[in-house]
Amino acid sequence: MKRKRALQVVLVIVGLLYSFWGYLLFDSLWQSRWLGHSDVMPMFLSLNTVLGVCLLLAVKHPAKHRLMIGYGAWSSLAHAFTMTIMSAQAWAHGMHRKDSPQDIVMFAVIGVTILALLPAKEASPAGAPISEPRFAER
Repeated sequence: MKRKRALQVVLVIVGLLYSFWGYLLFDSLWQSRWLGHSDVMPMFLSLNTVLGVCLLLAVKHPAKHRLMIGYGAWSSLAHAFTMTIMSAQAWAHGMHRKDSPQDIVMFAVIGVTILALLPAKEASPAGAPISEPRFAER
């Protein structure tokens, strides 16, 4: 029970953080701040904003949303890994990325924490037959 509660707390924190990026996305698009800069940031913000909303929806029944929670963890780890490579390449070329290493650590911690708390896969009842699909009745 403590593990489930810890996961719910982490999902709320990460979900709110990612959802807040929707404000940054809206502001960036409204003010056209991305023009003349990389157009990657608004796309990144849009993906993580939606992920944040999905993580918040998964808080009530984490075991039912295991796949979405897993996606949140693995996408955070993939982001940290990508930023690590980009930072190493920038460093090799004598440049410094202003968002590393703190963002790398943040995304890695988010991913590892969520994976560590990921609920176990729910076992189906032993010998339960696969049921036929149910269609809406007329």
